[in-house]
Amino acid sequence: MPIERFYATGKRKNAIARVWLAPGTGTVTVNKRRNLMEYFGRETLRIIAEQPLSLTNNHGNFDIYILASGGGISGQAGAVRHGIAKALEAYDANLRPVLKRAGLLTRDSREKERKKYGQKGARARYQYSKR
Repeated sequence: MPIERFYATGKRKNAIARVWLAPGTGTVTVNKRRNLMEYFGRETLRIIAEQPLSLTNNHGNFDIYILASGGGISGQAGAVRHGIAKALEAYDANLRPVLKRAGLLTRDSREKERKKYGQKGARARYQYSKR
């Protein structure tokens, strides 16, 4: 009998994380070879990524397999959080109110604003010289 796995896709900025959850010992593998501690070097990024697990008291109950791509490391951490939250909801619909209240099921839609022509950036302008 095959092991039941739960899949979800998480997104944040330009990052996409594909997350598979399977009942297990708590092993987290990112991009086929690295664990969560290695991949997200900063402690804050690890806390962000593991937030749905700690919120629902499921730390160590699942083996998690993640494929993260696009964007930067911060966006990927947010995408992983979104993916894990959606996969936990697929595993148990009773966890939905807790995850929803924490805002983990909502995709953070903020994207980088594009640079405008004749300007230094999206909002920043070149310095004006009066004389």
